[in-house]
Amino acid sequence: MQKTFQVTLVPSHNQEVLINKTIGCVRFVYNRFLALRQELYTTEQKTLNYNACSQQLTLLKKEIEWLKEVDKFALQNSLKNLEIAYKNFFADFKKSKNKKGVGFPKFKKKHGCKQSYKTNLTNGNIQVIENRLKLPKLGWVKFHKSQDIAAHVVNVTITRTSSGKYIASILCETELEKYPQVTQNIGLDLGIKSYLVTSDGEVVDNPKYYRTQKRKLRSYNKKLSRSVKGSNNRVKAKIKLAQIYQRITNLRDDFLHKLSTRLIKENSIICIEYLRVANMVKNHKLALSITDASWSKFTTMLEYKAIWHDRIVQKIGTFYPSSQTCNSCGFINPLVKDLKLREWTCPSCSNYNLRDKNAALNILSEGLRILTAKSGGINTAGVSPATKRLFKTAAVGAPDAITACGELVSPEVIQAQIVEAGIA
Repeated sequence: MQKTFQVTLVPSHNQEVLINKTIGCVRFVYNRFLALRQELYTTEQKTLNYNACSQQLTLLKKEIEWLKEVDKFALQNSLKNLEIAYKNFFADFKKSKNKKGVGFPKFKKKHGCKQSYKTNLTNGNIQVIENRLKLPKLGWVKFHKSQDIAAHVVNVTITRTSSGKYIASILCETELEKYPQVTQNIGLDLGIKSYLVTSDGEVVDNPKYYRTQKRKLRSYNKKLSRSVKGSNNRVKAKIKLAQIYQRITNLRDDFLHKLSTRLIKENSIICIEYLRVANMVKNHKLALSITDASWSKFTTMLEYKAIWHDRIVQKIGTFYPSSQTCNSCGFINPLVKDLKLREWTCPSCSNYNLRDKNAALNILSEGLRILTAKSGGINTAGVSPATKRLFKTAAVGAPDAITACGELVSPEVIQAQIVEAGIA
């Protein structure tokens, strides 16, 4: 399988200059050929494909000497990205009006967008030894080592962040060591006051990283707004502000990775509610807290880690009344729609319910019910039709099932876990 390792580079001054040159040349090539394709279509109603652009790039490098100073693979990948942008546009153009999300390819800006380039492995031009990374034209570059990268490198993407750091995303072919099989099942109720409550009663506090850094962000935003445009102080203020935002992102990602990894490691089936975050943030009173929680990213992490380790993430419907339903007798209490009501006693069976734990128990039982109802097989990604499926349906009793990553997963193993757990 393919896995990406991200490391922070520590380039020398000359290497830093060459990285910036490469990013500039990639942007130049992309914009030049985008303009050329637009002009050709306007005048002659024709277009250029990737091969035609690649031939013209060879001639262009003879005219413009500084294009030879940078990595040739970076320039070729820039043309491939332009071709992909056109294909995505035409594929999206065929969709209905309400489902369109990809626009016509736009010119790349020097500021305000992702600054990166990609290079490919050829004849050992990319190597990783200890805390050093060999790259075309750059040579050996040091990086901060946080984990071992013992795998076959496919390509590397170098990104310059808005805070001035250089990140290398190393795509590798590697064999993943799967977690041992377990039989524990769990339901998760995501929230704002507590990040999540499990059906076992565990409460995970919400760290609220953005809110804790809000005062510092406000201070540096003031400094940025008061600085003179074009001055060195303004540049320093922008970098400092970007560093604070980057720290918030890093802290949040670290929390989400550790939490999702622990849940995948300890549980075989994870049931979770499908949340339409785009609709939820329209409530301006809760929008900041919802975006700070980053539920969508957390759910995505659970899904792809479930694929890696042969687990099941089952989503239940958005409108399932998990909080209002008594987990003991099934009575639906409409008063629980009020978010301020954190605990309640069931009028039907007198069962005392804590709001979040009750919801988690209902999510677990509903998720297991959906799994057993699928007599033809188990949707191992557990996503709703509105979400991209990460697994193909694994038919129970078939010799094997193929994941979207091309890996073989034995349905007998999954089915045995469900039978042992008492849900089939």
